[in-house]
Formats: sequence, C-alpha cells, structure tokens
Amino acid sequence: MGFFTPNFNKAGRGVSKDEPRKKGFRRFIEIITRDFRDLMKVNLLFFLCILPSAALFSWGLLGNLVIVLILSVIAAYPVGGAVTASFFCITRMLRDDPGFLWDDFKRKFLENHRLAGAAGILTAAFVYTQIFLFWLPILADWEVADTAWIIAALLLFILFFMFAPYVFLQFAYINLGTFTIIKNSTLLALSNLGRSLMGLICGLIPWVVMTLFFPITLVFLPIVPFFFFVLSWLLSLMWVWPVFDKHFSVEETLTKERDIQDF
Repeated sequence: MGFFTPNFNKAGRGVSKDEPRKKGFRRFIEIITRDFRDLMKVNLLFFLCILPSAALFSWGLLGNLVIVLILSVIAAYPVGGAVTASFFCITRMLRDDPGFLWDDFKRKFLENHRLAGAAGILTAAFVYTQIFLFWLPILADWEVADTAWIIAALLLFILFFMFAPYVFLQFAYINLGTFTIIKNSTLLALSNLGRSLMGLICGLIPWVVMTLFFPITLVFLPIVPFFFFVLSWLLSLMWVWPVFDKHFSVEETLTKERDIQDF
C-alpha cells in the first residue's frame, strides 16, 4: 500500500471507551509507537513545504546575496499553512481522534493558507533574523556587546515561540480575526506561563541536542525530513494543547458535533 494510504486490513488492539489517557512520558511513548508512521508523513509534508525557502536562505547566506535572502522570506508563504495543518494532525493524535491524514493536512492547509501564510512569512523572517543576531557578534568579533546582544536575541526567541503555538492552533480550530488571534495568544501564553515555557523548552530539546553534540549528530541529519520537526512539536504540544483545549473547549465541542451527526 502507498505511503499515504491507510491500511484498513491491519487489526489493532483498540482503546477501551472508559480507559483514561496516559500522562507524561507514558503518553508520549504511546503516541510515538501508535502513530509513528503518520508522524513521519506529517514531517515529510511539512519539510517539502519549507524546502524552497530554506534552500534559498542557505544559498543567499553562503553567497551574501541580499535579493536571494529576501526571496527566501517570500518563499516561506506555504510555511504557515503547513505548520497549521501539521499542528491539526498532531493534536488529532493527542485527542485520540482517527482521521485520514492526507485529507486532513490538505484541508487545513487550503483553509488557512492565506491568513496563516502571512504568519509563516513572519515566522521565517523572525527565524532568519535570529540566525543573524546569534552569528553577528561572532562574525564581527565583538568583545563587550556580544553577550548582551545574544541575551536580547534569546529573550525575543523565547517570547515569540511561547506565543506562536497558540496562533497556529487557532488557525487550525477557530475562525477568528487576526487581532483577536494575537490577543488570545498573548493572554494564553502569559496566563499559562509555566506550561507555555515548558512547551518551548521541551520542543527545543531535539534541536539543542543536535547542536550540542555537533558534528557527531550529523549522522542523524537524514532523519530531519522524516521525523525531527514532529518530534519537537509533539513534545511542545503535549504541554500547550491542554491549555488551548481548556480555554476553547475544543474536544467537548467536537464530541457534541459528532454526537449530533450520529443522531
């Protein structure tokens, strides 16, 4: 069967209707083992969406080509829709809600590509700028200002990526205006500071490990297109999703809608 074709012939052990969800590390292992193949599909779809922008940025950075760097940001237009679709597919796994991954990803991408496209361009511009902010003191051989510069860049990074998951989750589940999404995301991130910060820290673990043990970790580079992004997002969303779901009652609303349809 094809990579994106579900296998309906394979029987599963099923989940008891009243069986409580596992928590913490046991829940993480359960999702990884149960949905490993679907997680790989999500990662690959997202990687294909960001590849043009990342390739242009690398080319422009290596060749000091300003116009190519600008084009790399513009080429990030599909990234917002891809992140939104990826978050929807991963949180569907967290909700234990079966679905058709390719259809879910395509539907959420097309539904949100305009509004999320602007967010994707902004996110790419922010990430690319952060790369410059971290490397500029080294390239310029600064001695005094480099520490303050890096700390400022790090604080901006923390604030941005504590706030960003709530934005893309609202794109995926709720039809709201831009200003309302920004306001909700700010309030959720700050009023749930502990979970938002833990979501950021856990999401960074794969990238920090890759960086700290470089160049040894180059051997794991081939898995980046297949698993690295979803591993980071799953670790993050396990902290962030309960906050989002509690605030917007997503699971409760979806359950009621399904019950009405079944009736």
